[in-house]
Amino acid sequence: QVQLVESGGGLVQAGGSLRLSCTASISINSIDYMGWYRQAPGKQRELVAGAPTGANTFYHDSVKGRFTMSRNVAKNTLYLQMNSLNPEDTAVYYCCAMLTTLTYWGQGTQVTVSS
Repeated sequence: QVQLVESGGGLVQAGGSLRLSCTASISINSIDYMGWYRQAPGKQRELVAGAPTGANTFYHDSVKGRFTMSRNVAKNTLYLQMNSLNPEDTAVYYCCAMLTTLTYWGQGTQVTVSS
């Protein structure tokens, strides 16, 4: 069982920045894959950024050059630095971890970007 606790969402104006954090209950080096997903109202959940442990990060085309995913192994924490935010980034953001055949999700954190 892996618990994921997210933080860092909020309301920001267009052009602003936020950093999301996701702290895992186990060493993130033991997790096979971690990523960030988002779901806007009326839309399907989509992958924003993700990577198997030790591999390059995949970014959704709409966030390339603006968002950066990183890890702090000592803190068991995954981050998503989001810059140049625009209203289309408004969504609930979820942290995801995959360990063997099991998938775990955080509770989600709301990001709202005003124009």
